[in-house]
Amino acid sequence: MKDSDPTLTPALLLQAYQVGLFPMSEGRDDPEVFWVDPKMRGVFPLDGFNISRSLARTMRRGHFTVTCDMAFGEVVKGCAERDETWINDTIFDLYLRLHQQGAAHSVEVWQGTGLVGGVYGVTIGGAFFGESMFSRKTDASKVALAYLVDRLVLGGFTLFDTQFITDHLASLGAIEIPRATYHDLLANAITSDASFTAPGGLPPAQDVIQRNAQTS
Repeated sequence: MKDSDPTLTPALLLQAYQVGLFPMSEGRDDPEVFWVDPKMRGVFPLDGFNISRSLARTMRRGHFTVTCDMAFGEVVKGCAERDETWINDTIFDLYLRLHQQGAAHSVEVWQGTGLVGGVYGVTIGGAFFGESMFSRKTDASKVALAYLVDRLVLGGFTLFDTQFITDHLASLGAIEIPRATYHDLLANAITSDASFTAPGGLPPAQDVIQRNAQTS
């Protein structure tokens, strides 16, 4: 179903997420948006994120700095900077507006003053809908995901939706579940209480690694 209607709004987008839909475009220059509800849905079990020994070493090394909601627009731009992208101008604007309303968040990874990785998504109740991530340095997106999962656990979230699954996500613990199972999890998650901002500042890397070891 395609929709280039200018009445596509942040409110409508949030309604779509609550019934299992998310928006995509055929490409950066395609003005139209279509809704997707996959037969098999990618999710991250929040007690099953895999911090490998090599990723733990990267996190302990301290050459990356991690922040939250400090450069949301830049993270979305980073995700769109690829040959094939579903992030057109309409989608970019919608997520910026959701962020301004407090319904979309990002985790940023920096090396010095340069943004080298990040992930962003939307929150409704206890559900986090992961939209996209990017990496300009080895392991930067993995570090972003590790901190994101830790934050979701601390904030009381019960569902981390990745939309689709890739080999990269599967290596970190993501799985596929049938649409009906996802819809059941979604219905419970969006009516539960959670907060992306409640955990406050980001913890030291060792705390993230230790909590993951306790729950995996």
